[in-house]
Amino acid sequence: MPDARNIGLRGEELAVRYLEGAGFLILARNWRSGRYELDIVAQRDGVLHVVEVKTRRAGGLTAPEDALTPAKFRALCRAASLYIERYGLDMEVVFDLVAVDDYPDGARVRFIPSAVSPSW
Repeated sequence: MPDARNIGLRGEELAVRYLEGAGFLILARNWRSGRYELDIVAQRDGVLHVVEVKTRRAGGLTAPEDALTPAKFRALCRAASLYIERYGLDMEVVFDLVAVDDYPDGARVRFIPSAVSPSW
């Protein structure tokens, strides 16, 4: 049985494939600055998309969406601010979620645009 790390890596790969297929340009994967990390940073139509990927085994106790807690979102906002500052970006930013349900016979990928709204 795959461990949580492998499930997470598989979910991120599926998320990248989904986003690329939907016309997103992937700018960064697993971008880090100190203790802050962004799963995927992408761009489409002049908008910067900070994409959190949450993968869960299907039938588990919590849905992937439930893992995007207020504390996690605060950390995402801080990481996004650092990314924007580091690369001198000046564009609209949205926070999306890709939820991956991992079934024994495959995975289901769900894109949730603007999953949370920042209050910079």
